[in-house]
Amino acid sequence: MVQEYQSPVRVYKYPFELVMAAYEKRFPTCHMIPVFLGSDIVSEYKSDDGAVHIIERRCRLNVDAPYLLKKIIGVDFVYFIQTNSLNRRDRTLSISAYNESFSSRVEVKENCFYSVHPDNPDWTCFEQDASLDIKAFFGFEAAVEKLAIKLYLQNIKKGKEVIQYYIDELISEGVTFIEPFEGAQSKPRTRSCTEALPPVDSEQAPALPIASSAVEASADHSIDNSLQDYKLDDDYIQRFLGKLTPREENQLIQLRKKLGEAHKGKMPNDAHLLRFLRARDLHLEKAYEMLCQSLAWRRHHHIDNILEIWKPPEPLLDYYCGGWHHQDKVRQMDRQGKKGRWTNKERVDCTQRRSINQSVVSINEEGLKKTEILTKETGKPVSSWTCLCDLEGLSMRHLWRPGIKALLRVIEMVEVNYPETMGRLLIVRAPRIFGVLWTLVSPFIDENTRNKFLIYGGNDYQGPGGVTDYIDAEYLPDFLGGPAECKIKEGKLVPKSLYRSLDFEDGNEPSFASDIYQTVHVSKGSPHEVLVSMSQSESVITWDFDVMKADVTFTVFRHKRPREAMSSNSLGSFGSNTSLNSAGVIAGVDASVVEKPRHCRDGESVQGTHVCSIPGVYVLQWKFKSGLPSGQAHARHNRAKVMFYYEVLSSGDFRGSISSLESCHSGFSQLSQSTATSRGSTASTSR
Repeated sequence: MVQEYQSPVRVYKYPFELVMAAYEKRFPTCHMIPVFLGSDIVSEYKSDDGAVHIIERRCRLNVDAPYLLKKIIGVDFVYFIQTNSLNRRDRTLSISAYNESFSSRVEVKENCFYSVHPDNPDWTCFEQDASLDIKAFFGFEAAVEKLAIKLYLQNIKKGKEVIQYYIDELISEGVTFIEPFEGAQSKPRTRSCTEALPPVDSEQAPALPIASSAVEASADHSIDNSLQDYKLDDDYIQRFLGKLTPREENQLIQLRKKLGEAHKGKMPNDAHLLRFLRARDLHLEKAYEMLCQSLAWRRHHHIDNILEIWKPPEPLLDYYCGGWHHQDKVRQMDRQGKKGRWTNKERVDCTQRRSINQSVVSINEEGLKKTEILTKETGKPVSSWTCLCDLEGLSMRHLWRPGIKALLRVIEMVEVNYPETMGRLLIVRAPRIFGVLWTLVSPFIDENTRNKFLIYGGNDYQGPGGVTDYIDAEYLPDFLGGPAECKIKEGKLVPKSLYRSLDFEDGNEPSFASDIYQTVHVSKGSPHEVLVSMSQSESVITWDFDVMKADVTFTVFRHKRPREAMSSNSLGSFGSNTSLNSAGVIAGVDASVVEKPRHCRDGESVQGTHVCSIPGVYVLQWKFKSGLPSGQAHARHNRAKVMFYYEVLSSGDFRGSISSLESCHSGFSQLSQSTATSRGSTASTSR
């Protein structure tokens, strides 16, 4: 398979003739390129008027390869043939090179081109591309391909430095201007992505128009089948994308080219393309597939204009707590939220799943828009944001399983359509119960995303190693003890009157709660009971239930005769359960109380856990409570209605999640430590 490479359009802010004089100083050897051992002139041609000069050289390069590979191929250096065609009248230099050594096994072709900048005749552009085709190489094809790629990328990185070095040397010798050839007429080869810009007449980098969304609507970024449209200006990259590695530059250009050949309509801007490449570790095919799926998703859901056409439902506006704040230390945006009393359950109950997704999409679209504005205002590339999440008040009521399932769907949607937009996630005041939530959610989060989480428990977010390492102290919000006034709303408990029906979601679509939760009726004298067999000590039972009608009393027992219970009810493996509606469990006779009876009122949501200190059979019991339902003056009920769900967590899962959070006290989990090490110096173009 032929590998293709292309570098951005490099710009030297010096006249063409001065750049050419610097280029000639590279020969016959160059101390800045140690692998270049020397060159011999094979042939040379000069036109009568001296305008055209063509020279062919045979260049000798050191093989920068492992010792064993050198011994196998039996050479210490290889030969390349290079042809330079200089046209002083057009002010262009065309360079082509190919390998003479091992040409039947490996074919390397490289093309370079110097020309006058299309907008400034006193500047010079440099373009470079190459192709690599390894046909057969003694069984070392993969190793040779890696080596060739490495050498080429090093050459790209070093090339501009070398020319700049010799330009500086000429200037130090007093050579600041060389008269152009008589009658010279500049012929720029191509215009890069700056084609739609006004003429450049200053030392400032070109200021490209900023699009208002992740997908550009402007004509200057549309792509046709001309190779020239795939080229990127070096100054443009520095200004809008930041400092990229040669591989990032090449893969970005290749992705632009590949997408332009197949895609019609609006094209993503380069910052957006770069996010997808980084999300797939610069793997071109994987990034292309991911990007195409995202573009189809955007078209299908009309994402480009969602900020104009979609308005959040009232419950989200009135009760959701979150919003944009200031910028962090690397000038990323800072988005903050408080868990407060708004739970996943309430969010799903009072809003449709579509509304939840639209809310998240609108936040991300707003974030992309803000990054573009901030890039323009600061003159530095900004492509991601920091999220600060306060978990004070997090409890079991937030671990409602359908809500968690909805959360995972949201995370998946964001990961595949807005990759690398979150610079880091700072979680502060995380309570012990967060370990349970993290155990449930973290396996479904991409590893690159997990590495951006920094988790702080209690007041560990204060002081060295805390959030002020990432957010300036003057911008620390007031609800965390900082001086910055934060206008984010306090989360409030959503009234039951706003809850949606749990039986159906999005019209006639069955709710994802229906296959998780059980609904039962509890009559007087006939309690509903669930038996849970616990084979390990320190295992944990968690429960979540809604009292849909009337009042009930909820109690947890440990059965005193587990063998008899298991035998009579055919209890099998760990975690199985059977209802004993008709038999009943008598406290003090058949079972001992391990969780005291709790009066649960009509309309109440209840969540809780019990750590089972010893193995055995445990009983969850709901009993009908006689009398008028709480808060109602009329309409007695003869039976109660309860919708419930329970789960068993093994000791290792539950204790492990808690201990990992308590493993240290400042930036306090192993996750935080690894993140702080790898991401602490995140730049404004970071993932």
